[in-house]
Amino acid sequence: MNKELTTLVKDWETAVRKSAGPKKRLNSIFTPMSVAHVDDDNDVSQIVDKVFSNGDKYKGQWHENSPHGHGKYLWSDGCMYVGEWNNGDIIGKGIFSWSSGATYEGDFKSGGYMDGKGTYIGPIGDAYKGCWVMDLRHGQGTQSYPNGDFYDGGWKKGLQSGQGSYQWKNGNHYIGRWRHGLFYGNGTMMWSNGNRYDGCWEEGLPKGNGTFRWGNGSFYVGVWSQDPKDQNGTYYPSSGSFGDHLEWDFQELFSVDLNNCKVCPCEKVSIFPSQKILNMLGLQNDDASVMRPRKMSVDEGVSDYSSEDGSYNYDGLEIPQVGNSIPRVPHLRLNAPKKQGETISKGHKHYTLMLNLQLGIRHAVGRPAPSTSLDLKSSAFDPKEKVWTKFPPEGSKNTPPHPSCDFRWKDYCPVAFRALRKLFKVDPADYMISLCGNDALRELSSPGKSGSFFYLTNDDRYMIKTMKKAEVKVFLRMLPGYYKHVRAFENTLVAKFYGLHCVRLTGASQKKVRFVIMENLFCSKYPIHRRFDLKGSTFGRSTDKSEAEIEPTTTLKDLDLNYIFRLRKSWFHEFCRQVDRDCDFLQQERIMDYSMLVGLHFREISCSDNVTPGARTPTGNGNFDDGAPRLSGVDVDDLVVDPSRWTQLGMNMPARAELTRRRSVCDPPQLVGEPTGELYDIIIFFGIIDVLQNYDISKKLEHAYKAFQCDPASISAVDPRLYSKRFRDFIFSVFVEDT
Repeated sequence: MNKELTTLVKDWETAVRKSAGPKKRLNSIFTPMSVAHVDDDNDVSQIVDKVFSNGDKYKGQWHENSPHGHGKYLWSDGCMYVGEWNNGDIIGKGIFSWSSGATYEGDFKSGGYMDGKGTYIGPIGDAYKGCWVMDLRHGQGTQSYPNGDFYDGGWKKGLQSGQGSYQWKNGNHYIGRWRHGLFYGNGTMMWSNGNRYDGCWEEGLPKGNGTFRWGNGSFYVGVWSQDPKDQNGTYYPSSGSFGDHLEWDFQELFSVDLNNCKVCPCEKVSIFPSQKILNMLGLQNDDASVMRPRKMSVDEGVSDYSSEDGSYNYDGLEIPQVGNSIPRVPHLRLNAPKKQGETISKGHKHYTLMLNLQLGIRHAVGRPAPSTSLDLKSSAFDPKEKVWTKFPPEGSKNTPPHPSCDFRWKDYCPVAFRALRKLFKVDPADYMISLCGNDALRELSSPGKSGSFFYLTNDDRYMIKTMKKAEVKVFLRMLPGYYKHVRAFENTLVAKFYGLHCVRLTGASQKKVRFVIMENLFCSKYPIHRRFDLKGSTFGRSTDKSEAEIEPTTTLKDLDLNYIFRLRKSWFHEFCRQVDRDCDFLQQERIMDYSMLVGLHFREISCSDNVTPGARTPTGNGNFDDGAPRLSGVDVDDLVVDPSRWTQLGMNMPARAELTRRRSVCDPPQLVGEPTGELYDIIIFFGIIDVLQNYDISKKLEHAYKAFQCDPASISAVDPRLYSKRFRDFIFSVFVEDT
C-alpha cells in the first residue's frame, strides 16, 4: 500500500475512533472477535473487529449485524474499502483500493457505486478527477494518461462527450466537440509543427466543410472525406510559399498527419466496488465452515457456455471454475430463452400501422420545441391539450412524403410527456432510433385478457401497447398525479410512460388506434428464464400448462409461483417503502387490478444448446465457501453500450430465490408455499404494471357476477382500498429480507 493511501486510511480510522467516543477505552479489553458494550437503549453503533471464515476482515462501527457508520472492509483478494457505511451498504465518502494498487477516493451511491465527485488513480499512473455516475465517468472531468496525454472536458457513460480538449505528449492538441470518445462536430486540431485543421469531424476523422492550414500560411479549403470521390476543395498558397504544397495529397491528412493523434483509451477497471459489495460474503453469517449441498429441480432443457480453460464468461464477468476440492453443485436446468414476437415486415397485416406509428413518433419527438421545464403548468395536463397532424402520402409543409396511406396523427399532452421523458433521462435521439430506426417492430401476442396488441422495439427498450378509449380517459385523468408521483420518487415501481398517441386512418372506416409507449421491464443482457404476473388473488390465477410446456416467454400467475424472493437488507427496506408509496398513489387514483410483473434470470443454468452460466450459489444458511465467485474482468465498454445493466430498485438486482412447495390439498388455495431451503442465485426484475384500470361500473358488475361462483375475497376486481391491502400483504409475503 503506498504511503499516501496509508495516511488516508489512518485518517479514516481516527475518525472511527473519535465517533466511538468513550467506548474507545472499553474496546481495548476485548479480544479481536468481540464487540464493545452498548446499552440496550442506545442506538449508537458498536466498534467491532471481525474476521470472517472466507478470509474477509472488517473493522469499524457495527449496528444490527452490519457495518454502519465508519469502517474498513478488507477482502481476501486484497481489495479494501475505508469509509462510510449505512446498514451494510457502501454509501457516502470513502476510499476503495484494488490489489493492483489502483485507488478511488470520493463519493459513493447506495449499492457501492462510484457516483458523485471522485478521483481514480490507476496502477500504471493514469488518473481521472471529476464526476461519476454509476461507476462511469459522466459529467466534467480531467483524465491524465500513462503515456503523458491529457484530456479536460465532458464525459458521457465513460467516454469523452460534448466539449473537450485533448493534449498529446508530442505537442499536438485538439479542441472541440466529442461523441462516444471520438472527435465529432466542430473542432480544431493543431499539430506541433504549426499545421492545423479547423472544421467538421465525424467518427474521429475530418468529414464535411473544413480548412487545413500549413505553418507557412498556405491553406486548403474544401469538403473533406476519406472517399476521394467525395473530396473537393481549393488550395490557396501564401504570398511567399510559391506553391510549396501544390502536389500535396489531401489523403495525407488521414494517412499521415492523424496517425500521431490517437486517443488513448482509459484503463479498464478489473472490478467495481458495486460488484465487490455483492461479494461481502462474511456479512451474511460468519459461521461459514459448513455447507449443505443444494438441491435443484426445474424443468429440462439446455447447454453450457464455457471457455477452453474451464472458466465461465458471461456479459464480461469472468468467473473461475471451482477447484476439484470443492464438491460440485447440481446445475439448474431451464429452457433457452428466445427472442419474443413476430417481426412486422411488408405483407404483415399491421405493417401499415407500424409505418404510421413510426412516422408520427418521429414527427412528435423531432419537432422543434422550447426547452422543457420540469415545473409544469396545469394546462400541460389538460385532456384537450392535443395536437392533430395530417400525414398525406405526398407530404406537406410539416410532414415528409411517405409510402404509407393517408392518416392523421394525434399527440396527447405533448408538453407533459416531453417532461416525463426528460425526467426519466430518455435521450430524444436514442428514443427515435429505437422506435423509428431501420429495424422493424416485433408484435407480441396479448399476454392478458384486454385484447390489446403489444409491440417491442428491436433493441427491447420500449414497448407499445394499444389502448381502449376508456383507458385513455383514465390515464389522462391520473396524469397530473402520476407526474407528481414519479417526480417525487425516483425509485417508483409504477411503469414508466413516455408518450400517448392516436392514429386515425382517413377514408370510410375512420379507424382510430390509440396507444401508449412505455418501458420494457425486461430490457437487459440477462435473459429472463421465468416471468410472473402477481396480484394476490386466486380466482383464475393459474396457467393451464404442464411444467414441460412452460417457456421463458410464458407469463405465470399467482398459483404458479413456487419461489419466495430474498432481497439484501438495504434493498428490501427501500422496496417495502416504495411499494407502500406506489400502492397509496394507485389507491388514491381509484386504480385496481394492477400487478407486480417479476422476471428471473437464474445465474447458474446448464443447457444443451445455448448457455448462460453464472455464479455458484450459497446454500440454505446463506454462506459461501472458498470457491465462491470473484467477479472480475468487467469491461467498462459493456456498461457504456448497455446502461440497462446498471442496478437500481427493480432492475438487474442480485438476489436469491428459495423454492417453495404448496400443500397438495388446500381450500382456499395456498398462495405462498412452504420454503424448502433450496436456494438459487438470481438477477431479479420487477415493476407494477396494468395501472390504467379504475374501479368503474364494469368492474363492479364483474365482482358481483364472480362473487356467486367463488369467495369474493379471491376475485381480482375489488374495491381499490381492499385491492391495495391484499396486494401489499401478498407481495410482502413473497419478497422477504435475506437474513
